[in-house]
Amino acid sequence: MTRVVRFHRTGGPEVMQFDDLPVGDPGRAELRVRIEAIGLNRAEAMFRSGAYLETPRLPARLGYEASATVESVGDEVDGFAPGDPVSVIPAFSMNDYGVYADTAIVPAYSVLRRPTGASPIESAAIWMAYLTAWGALIDIGRLGEGDAVVIPAASSSVGLAAIQVANSVGAISIATTRTRDKAAALEGAGAAHVIVTSEQDLVAAVNRATGGKGARLVFDPVGGPQVETLAEAMSHHGVLVVYGALAAAPTPFPVIAALQKALTMRGYTLFEFVRDEERMARASAFIQNGLAHGRLKPIIAKTFPLDEIVEAHRYMESNQQFGKIVVTVPH
Repeated sequence: MTRVVRFHRTGGPEVMQFDDLPVGDPGRAELRVRIEAIGLNRAEAMFRSGAYLETPRLPARLGYEASATVESVGDEVDGFAPGDPVSVIPAFSMNDYGVYADTAIVPAYSVLRRPTGASPIESAAIWMAYLTAWGALIDIGRLGEGDAVVIPAASSSVGLAAIQVANSVGAISIATTRTRDKAAALEGAGAAHVIVTSEQDLVAAVNRATGGKGARLVFDPVGGPQVETLAEAMSHHGVLVVYGALAAAPTPFPVIAALQKALTMRGYTLFEFVRDEERMARASAFIQNGLAHGRLKPIIAKTFPLDEIVEAHRYMESNQQFGKIVVTVPH
């Protein structure tokens, strides 16, 4: 038996509970892994509350991302053996698998070797953030030297990863934050420019930062009416990537700015490429190289033990964090 965090009804953090379940043996193309640390993601809170891209099948598991040690491998699994330190990456439906547990079964396609030198806590904070940023900025956006990218909600783990990814290719990272509380920390994290949206005119500030050209790329997890303002801050032939829906209000298509500037607006999640071997190989190489040379380094906001998973989710939903929240799983 193993402890597994599940929810039997949708709602706030308090709906999560520990269930003792048999873990069993891995099936074909699966591994059984002992979880060491779990990276929390906003998607998991949305899934738990019934507001995610897919409806949970109750009782539902949780958890996309973890560092772990392989316990056993199923048939047709190559390249892994018991004792291997690994990372579980977000590449599956939480209706099928979940890593909020002491031990979990995961599909082999969601497992990578742990980055060299990365601790379990760091390893649990890498893949969702950097894969999401790489897919939008590098694979889709083709961001390069001198290009400007606007990064709303930049103090999130994905936002901070985007700052680092942009800086690593010589792009101009423009972080936005609602209040001044996190502005200095964003500057310290490498943002070339920080815009406090409650105090500054976003369009004017982006134009100042880009010499009047506007941003070629916007990487937005919020959506809602602000996309019209973001579109006004963009350059001709810019790409507005929306990768989340944190805003309660509907997200309009900014038709006037799009017509004036020939803009592209597209929805995006990392699931569009994580099972594409060629794109994943490029993503992994980019991230591993960045980690090895210090250009990429996950920022940990706070850690909680698994026993405090409810408190960890409450903290995530408070929006106090700067970086990644990680839950440790002692054995």
